[in-house]
Amino acid sequence: MKMPGKVKNHELSRPRHLSIYLVRYSPTQAFEPHVDMVAEGRLYKLNFFLFKPRPGGEFIYEKNIVNFFGRVILFRPDRYRHRVFRIERGHQKKS
Repeated sequence: MKMPGKVKNHELSRPRHLSIYLVRYSPTQAFEPHVDMVAEGRLYKLNFFLFKPRPGGEFIYEKNIVNFFGRVILFRPDRYRHRVFRIERGHQKKS
């Protein structure tokens, strides 16, 4: 999965089965469809989208548990494919 540019990733909290990060993607970055690997058990991810870049940077996922207006999304990255489309301009911030 090639990621041009730099991803700024700050871990905010890491309870046993829930990842919470503050992530900033740079222009031209993209993530191909993938499933996150876990050694055992389940993994949940709670994404808070602070800013959405224009154009590009759409976060696409197969299935969610909770979705509030496309800004707060709880999903299972270990079970369902997800991706980020190429960011054309601006930055995408999420936590």
